[in-house]
Amino acid sequence: MLQRKKLLSLYEDKAKGLVQKLLILDGDLEIEVCFEDFLWANSVFWTRALNIPLPCSYIFPQVQEDQDIQSSLNHDSGVSHSDISAGDLTDGKDEERSKVPGVDGQSNETVWVEGLVPGIDFCNHNLKAVATWEVDGTGMTIGVPQSMYLLSAEKTPFQMEKEITISYGNKGNEELLYLYGFVIDNNPDEYLMVHYPVEAIQNVPFADSKMQLLEAQKAEMRCLLPKRLLAHGFFPEGATSNDNNGKGKAEKICSFSWSGQRRMPSYINKLVFPEEFLTALRTIAMQEDELFKVTSFLEELVGSEGVRQPTDTEVKTAVWEACGDSGALQLLFDLLQTKVMDLEENSGTEDCDTELLEKAQDVKNVEQCESKDTDEPGHYKLMSRNTWSSIVYRKGQKQLARLFLKEAEHALHLSLSEGG
Repeated sequence: MLQRKKLLSLYEDKAKGLVQKLLILDGDLEIEVCFEDFLWANSVFWTRALNIPLPCSYIFPQVQEDQDIQSSLNHDSGVSHSDISAGDLTDGKDEERSKVPGVDGQSNETVWVEGLVPGIDFCNHNLKAVATWEVDGTGMTIGVPQSMYLLSAEKTPFQMEKEITISYGNKGNEELLYLYGFVIDNNPDEYLMVHYPVEAIQNVPFADSKMQLLEAQKAEMRCLLPKRLLAHGFFPEGATSNDNNGKGKAEKICSFSWSGQRRMPSYINKLVFPEEFLTALRTIAMQEDELFKVTSFLEELVGSEGVRQPTDTEVKTAVWEACGDSGALQLLFDLLQTKVMDLEENSGTEDCDTELLEKAQDVKNVEQCESKDTDEPGHYKLMSRNTWSSIVYRKGQKQLARLFLKEAEHALHLSLSEGG
């Protein structure tokens, strides 16, 4: 509904008038254009478009030509480009134009552009893609510069009559469903979004002081929790990781201590939640005495006269030493518990979704199935593809919410037991 509302506004404001001017037959006969046509065209493009890297000169040939002419004139007149900054040539609304060759000196600047490529745009998505697409910049491979081709990703010779699939990228089911209209059951790239409502901060004690601390720390009020993080947590069973370099692991601040009383917790390497988000939660959950401690720590560091402003890392460390993790983890546990309750409020538990999907397995081809009732005993209500995809998506969200809730609960117990 959000997508439809957004597209309706775009259609009324931008597309309708333009299309009516363009689609004219025999000089005076206009094709009647409706919003449903616009929805169809939007769907055709965005479910098939690729994000293609191309040279800036290929996207803006006129700009390249103008720059070449200007460069030649400046060369003849002795004018140097070093006296011209990119900021002088753009108003900030079109950043790509400030990157064209001759402006910033980068003649090989690449611009990513969404576009349809006949043939390749028919390829479906697969986690184990059998082909990749490449841009033939020089034309050495297929004879046409800046053209594209498919390259087999299989080690063995490609099988005839086998579908050619590519990868759309590491996308969660929410993104796949919203952009492309399908989901992947047990998607390894699924993620959960957790946030603390900004408007709720006004109701916490010492709201103004905490807002200043949040800004000083550059804290984030929401975070995405990829499924792969669970492979580094307390309960990695069943979790898969496609991250061999540990990039999915939450980064921790390097703490130093003024008082010597706060020590790094034993569970620090098992904590899967992003430090930027925990920083925000520590600050929001801060008690009055902890707020005074933070102020005292920072005054000790920079002086009561405030000869300099503390860095964001110094403020983060002061907050961590004063507060520890227990307040933040308790607040995180509450947020995740609320997330689980919201997900289950109208559609039941994860087991309810599993039961619905098991019933749908009786339908051999869900893709061609329409939702309809039947009075015959022993027959289930047929499920449409959209309904099936939505259930798979919401089941995955419930599963992730419970798994991350379990991680937060265990971390909270450890924090409390260590005096955190």
